[in-house]
Amino acid sequence: MPKFKMPDKAETPKLLIQSPKGTHDILPDDYALYQSIFEKAEEISSYYGFRPIQTPHFEKTDLFTAAIGESTDIVEKEMYAFKTKGGDRLALRPEGTAPVMRSYIENGMHTLPQPVMLWYKGSFFRHENPQKGRFREFQQFGLEIIGEPKTIAEAIIIQVLTLILKEIGIEDIIVNINSIGDKECRTNYRKELMNYYRKKFNALCGDCKKRFKKNPLRMLDCKKPKCVELKQDVPQLIDYLCNNCKQSFREVLEFLEASDTPYFLDNHLVRGLDYYTRTVFEIFEDTAEKIKGAADEGENEKKTRGVALVAGGRYDGLAKTLGKKDIPAVGGAIGIDRVVQILRDRNIKPQIKKTPKIFFIQLGAAARYKSLSIMEMLRKAGVPIEQSLCKDNLRGQLKLASKLNMPYVLILGQKEALDSSIIVRDMESGVQETVAVEKIIETIKRKIK
Repeated sequence: MPKFKMPDKAETPKLLIQSPKGTHDILPDDYALYQSIFEKAEEISSYYGFRPIQTPHFEKTDLFTAAIGESTDIVEKEMYAFKTKGGDRLALRPEGTAPVMRSYIENGMHTLPQPVMLWYKGSFFRHENPQKGRFREFQQFGLEIIGEPKTIAEAIIIQVLTLILKEIGIEDIIVNINSIGDKECRTNYRKELMNYYRKKFNALCGDCKKRFKKNPLRMLDCKKPKCVELKQDVPQLIDYLCNNCKQSFREVLEFLEASDTPYFLDNHLVRGLDYYTRTVFEIFEDTAEKIKGAADEGENEKKTRGVALVAGGRYDGLAKTLGKKDIPAVGGAIGIDRVVQILRDRNIKPQIKKTPKIFFIQLGAAARYKSLSIMEMLRKAGVPIEQSLCKDNLRGQLKLASKLNMPYVLILGQKEALDSSIIVRDMESGVQETVAVEKIIETIKRKIK
């Protein structure tokens, strides 16, 4: 297909109504990239036993305030919440895990053989500051394993997500991983953390001063330079883990080592959602600088923490928060927009299963009427083609076929339409032959083989 050439800014007409800030149109060339990523993600996930689920784009606001936490940035600053004319308080979904767990409970999936393994994809919404590869409406592909307490669940989630990245062209990756323990572990750690920050309270940013009382663990997730500097010497959560949490974390790391997955122990990683317990992780694109940085004490975080392509973790307490008993679960999601940006920067093209080698040309009214039935015959036979049915000029259509480097052209003119035949032209030699329509599939497959 002809590529879309984006006009220069000076050439772009100014519209009265433009797309909202933080959103973007996915044009045909980029759409092919998104589609190829989703197709590969679905293929690998299905092979590993995950099944698809789709939840609504909006949910009751209470779902996210309960699941994510009222003192998180997502709920306080980023969530698109609104009240309907009927009085319902709803929110555009800012993430996928809480809706999937809600669906699991509401639809009685706990009665199915456990664990239930699900994948989802689609748009999510957060009122963030737009940046390169980050939008207010963003695309994700996510995985959830619900009903499995064993650490093999973490291993499967990380394995599948890393495989997806590698097979679409991002081969050098590193998993930043930490354990934030269970509720009891964090209670003890919370006291030590507050003691540490109490002495440095005046140096905290405004948001972290509020987090100090409401949710001190969130201070470790702050990205403001002053707070990043302060947290370098905080007590390490891993030192406060109970024996069960230590054992679980050790098993997860052993799985990563067994699969030769590069990882970095990030003691400051807590994730920005309250429902996480024990294992939390983020997956980054790896570089030689980052690998070197992982070996240099004191420089690790500065060099390894960029923009995460994948994030997730275990959330054993989420179901109870939503009104059910504790149900062990693990999940993770890929930020598709960020991945697309990397592929575009590297000029990596979409993975097309079949490249068209045939250009279909029609000339005249009789040929145009018959062209759709012939195209459908080619489609059913699995023969990909390019075409330009809207054009009438033979020279123009041949010129387009040449520009697209098509080795063969099918020409259906008035005479051929009446005779139920079609011309097959070799674009390199210029040699052409007339073939009966019922034999065209056989002829084409023989030529392009």
